[in-house]
Amino acid sequence: MLSEKDKMLSGEDYFASTKELESMRKTSQTLWAQYNTTGDITLLEKLFKQQLANVTINPPFHCDYGETIKFGKKVFINYNCTFLSCGGIEIGDNTFIGPHVQIYTAIHPLDPKDRNTGIGRTKKVKIGANCWLGGGVIILPGVEIGEGSTIGAGSVVTKNIPPGIIAWGNPCKVMKKITQE
Repeated sequence: MLSEKDKMLSGEDYFASTKELESMRKTSQTLWAQYNTTGDITLLEKLFKQQLANVTINPPFHCDYGETIKFGKKVFINYNCTFLSCGGIEIGDNTFIGPHVQIYTAIHPLDPKDRNTGIGRTKKVKIGANCWLGGGVIILPGVEIGEGSTIGAGSVVTKNIPPGIIAWGNPCKVMKKITQE
């Protein structure tokens, strides 16, 4: 039988109110709160449970489950970003994330009766290498952004974006292909 954590990470229905998941959220909150006041990178390595190879995260930064976020090398995250990472977030090498970016992996039932039971579901978000997300971008659950793509400021990304694309808007739409010379 799968634990609620395993169900959460696999995208199955799960309950977040278990002791294990509450403890994980509390640990994450403590570590990012300390990082936001001290700037001590070792706190982020504890939060994400990985070495951060030239990863820059400007505080304040917020997340619910730090260990479910995986960073490539030379990732830059600007001020005031929030990652609801219960379903997992992967960010590729050399990716730039602007200020106030929000990445969501949590899905809540639309029916209030179901929602009030505390059940939830997740979908992983993947951002390829060499991407740029402008300020205020919102990425919804299950979205994949292809390598080398740029998302314009203020966009709400509801669907996958292919590699090598410039896209913007609400909802975010492909506007043009990036030409490689």
